[in-house]
This record gives sequence, structure tokens and C-alpha cells, in this order.
Amino acid sequence: MPRTRVQTAEDPHSESLPVPGAALRAAFKDGYGLGDLRADVLAGLVVGIVALPLSMALAIASGVPPQHGLYTAIVAGALIALLGGSRVQVSGPTAAFVVVLAPIAAKFGLGGLLVAGMLAGFMLLAMGALRFGALIQFIPYPVTCGFTAGIAVVIATLQVKDLLGLEIAEMPEHFLEKVVVLAQATPRARWPDLTIGTLTLITLLAWSRWTKRVPAALAALAIGAALAALLTHLVPGFEVATIRSRFSFTAAGATHAGIPQMPPMFALPWMLPGPDGQPLGFSLDLARDLLLAAFAIAVLGAIESLLSAVVADGITGHRHDPDAELMAQGIGNIVAPLFGGIAATGAIARTAANIRSGARSPIAAVIHALFVLLSVLLLAPLLGHLPMASLAALLLIVAWNMSEAKHALHVLRVAPKSDAAVLLTCFGLTVVFDMVVAVSVGVVLASILFMRRMAEVSGVRLVGEGHPDIHASLPPGVMLYEINGPMFFGATHKAMSALGRVQQGIHTVMLDVRSVPAMDATGLVNLESALDRARRAGLFVILAGVQPQPRHVLERAGLHDEGGHFAICHTFHEAVQLVRHRTQPPPG
Repeated sequence: MPRTRVQTAEDPHSESLPVPGAALRAAFKDGYGLGDLRADVLAGLVVGIVALPLSMALAIASGVPPQHGLYTAIVAGALIALLGGSRVQVSGPTAAFVVVLAPIAAKFGLGGLLVAGMLAGFMLLAMGALRFGALIQFIPYPVTCGFTAGIAVVIATLQVKDLLGLEIAEMPEHFLEKVVVLAQATPRARWPDLTIGTLTLITLLAWSRWTKRVPAALAALAIGAALAALLTHLVPGFEVATIRSRFSFTAAGATHAGIPQMPPMFALPWMLPGPDGQPLGFSLDLARDLLLAAFAIAVLGAIESLLSAVVADGITGHRHDPDAELMAQGIGNIVAPLFGGIAATGAIARTAANIRSGARSPIAAVIHALFVLLSVLLLAPLLGHLPMASLAALLLIVAWNMSEAKHALHVLRVAPKSDAAVLLTCFGLTVVFDMVVAVSVGVVLASILFMRRMAEVSGVRLVGEGHPDIHASLPPGVMLYEINGPMFFGATHKAMSALGRVQQGIHTVMLDVRSVPAMDATGLVNLESALDRARRAGLFVILAGVQPQPRHVLERAGLHDEGGHFAICHTFHEAVQLVRHRTQPPPG
């Protein structure tokens, strides 16, 4: 994932709710003419061509029929674009979700997968409404790098089955068991599938060197499908698995092979099949069972969509609204499951392709969704002939691109040991266990890293006679401590411990807090405890140079000047004057 800070278009402390459609309104406000529409249409068509096979491949990798990936690109892709905060972002199914969605589909069926996506949508909507968009930047890069590298390894491993044409009745749930089963089945690899998959992979790698006018994915899959059809006709015994041979659907009481040639249809997710093939049904127990998985989907969706928006900002020079984007992602993931769509988020590769193709506004992403819809209505029978081995080759390239192996190795080589340990932990948890565990632990690790960093940058020191802001010596019995850094959890105890080291004969302690920009509840509690100890010891404490945010916290807590015990001074000079006035001997 890119290592770029999230930019915000609005004041993150604003109390008003983000307004949906911020990007679309901004594009129209800047002036939107016929030339812009023409550029958006062309860009949308290019991205639609790229998204068409990817949407099917990602749905299959997630454990559901390919049409559900197409429905995601159609419904969520259009809705998020119209309501989102990024002008040129394209949303849809992404590889990052595969590791989360596949176990859900295996355990809860299609219905459970769509319910989990809808629950994640409500979480994303709440994140946007609570203005969590700018907070995503606080998730350390080692955490996201570990996630993505682990996801890439799992996705690549899952493609071995279709690339080699292996016939495995049921894949185990856990990664290490899957590796064992795949290794045992490898001697039974079918050469027709391996041939088509290898040729598709070579085409994907080499196509861009020949031309960039036609997307490599379109060319490679078309060549793979045509070659498979030709060899099946010419070579006796040559047969490869295709979408048509692997998947079927029921319409008008009859079963048909391939992909349904119809638009997304409304259906309540919990009325769709569960793991036993019967309607799932909705219950609080089901929601409780899916809650952690939905949380993992929501966190991953938030991270990937906002990082994708940052990439778009870096290329176009625009600024996205992160909270409006999160709300749009939430709405898209609430509505898409009602039409058979799986979880969606901003897709970095499709967004980059959209920009390179000249997109000017969210209209381009809407055109991409319309193109996918028309492809389903007009080309569904042809799409059914795509070889499974070719789709597996496509996902191998996706996995390699998202792994960012060079960057991960660079972090392990040069970063502090704590960051390297976090990266390896998130990587290992993603691979060995699942993304629900990895995301949960990753969020905790991010918090621990934050606390540690705050403790490292916060400190307290005893100031001697050479303080630059004191032109004359302080009176006897006065000690001056300088506190640096925010008084957050994990850092505040070190700062407040100064009041526990006061020497004999001291009656006044000055705390220079001009370098304390912020204070949280833990800092407040520690300060109150320190002041209580000072009061019992007969000390007078002065907070010198209190900044606005800590001053607001103190005011809300009811901490104010107390005669003989405690004082708050807005400036350091005021605090020095107060000390000298209190220690000045009475006249006469």
C-alpha cells in the first residue's frame, strides 16, 4: 500500500456531518462541459474493461459465483462514486477482501457473506459520520504492509488449484492445511489447464511491453479463452475448466450453466442460501457470529479506500474528503448486498487506470459500472467460456503487485526492530490464521506503537539557572520543571512523576507546559493525582504557559486556581511574576 499521509479537505474538528456527493459537487462547481464528459466516458470504458474480468476472478476467489463480483462493480461502483469524496476513485471488489471473505463464504454461505458486508457497511457509515477519516493515517505502515504481504501470499496460494487444474473435493479452512492438501494433489495436475494458465501468465507479463493501448488483462484473457476453445476442438482429450463448466444458476425453475444474463435483482441477503443451501434467515446470533468478520471488512475497506484516494490526490492534485468517502463506502456496502454484491472498497489499480485514461469526475466510475452492466446483459454467454486457469493467472499478478515485496524487505532491513516485529506479526497472523485475527491484533499493535512513540517524545527535565526565559534567578525554594510532548496515555505518567521527586525545602513547583500541545483523560487523571499529592505535601504548583487544548480539558474538569495550592498561568512570564510575588517578603 502507498505510504502517503491522508489529506483532508475540511476541518476534521467540524461538528457538522459530512455531506454525501462532495466530489461530484466539487467537479461540477469547477465547471463541467462536454469535453469533460467525453473524457469521463472514454476513461470509464477503459476501467470497465479492466474491472470486468477482475470482478469475476475476485468473486470466485472469495468463494461465490462470478456474477456477484460483477454486481458489486455495478451497484457499489456507481453508488460510491456518486456519493463519495474522491473525484476519480473507482470502487468495487478488491483482492484485499479475499482473505476475509473466503472463510465467511465457506462457513456461512452466500447469504452470510452478504450479511457480513452489510454490517461492515453500517460500521463504515458510522466511521464517516464520526469523522474518523483523518485517523486512518495513524495506522503505522508496518501494520498495513504486513497485512497486504500476507494477503498476497494467501491469494497466490489459493490460485494453485485452478492454475494446475487440481480436483480437490473440499479445501481445508486453515492456510497450512491448504498448503499440505495442494502439495499432495500437485502430482495430479492437468496439463491442459497448466498450459492455458501459463500462456495467460506470460501474456499478462509481456503484453505491456508490446502495447499499452489494450489492457493486458483483456488481451491475456481473450487469448487464453480463444486458445482453450481452439485446442479443445483440435486436440483429442484437451479440456479445461471454465466459468461455464464450474458455475451454474437457476432461472424460471431451470438450471443454466455460466453467468445469468440479467441485471442485479433485489433480494434480502438473509433470504439467500446459507452453508446448507437453504435460506439463511436472520437472527441476533447470526449477527453476533459475523460481527468480528464485519469489523475486519470495515477496517480493511476504510484503509484501502482512503489510501486509494490519497494516491489519486497525488496524481491529480485534488483533495478528497475522507469522511464523505467513508460514508459513501458505507452506503455502497449497505445497498450492494441487497442486489447480490459482495464487499466493496476503493481499488487502487483501477483508480490509477481511471486517472491515466483521462477521468475528470465521478462520472467516469459511473460509466465503468454501466459498462459492466451492459457486458452482463449482452456478453454473459461469452464470459462463461473464460478458463479458470486464466483467471487464476490474473490473480497471481494481482497478488504480486499488492505484495510490495521490495518495500516489505526494505522495512525489515532498515526499520527499527519494533516496526519489523509488527510487520512480521501482522504478516504471520494473516497467513497462518485469518484477517479477522490479524486486523484485531493489528489495531491493538497500532495503538501500542502510538503509545510507545508518545512516551518516547514526551519527557520532563529539571531546569537549572540557565533558563533562557528567566533573566534573574528564581527565589529560593522554587523548582522549575519543563515538560515536553503531549500528555497522552502511556506518556503522562513519566511527566507527572516529577512531582514525586521534590527535594526538601521546596515550597513551590513550576511546570513549564508550553510544549504540551494536548492532554487526554489519562493525562488529566495523572495531573489531578499529582496535584493531590502536592497539596498533601504542602506544595504550591503552577502550570505555566498552558496551551488552548489542555486549558479546555482543565476547564471542563473544573480545575482552576486554588489559593495556596494551585494556579494556572496562560503565559510563562505570568507564572514567573506570580512566583516572585508569592515569595517576595512583605513590606516593612
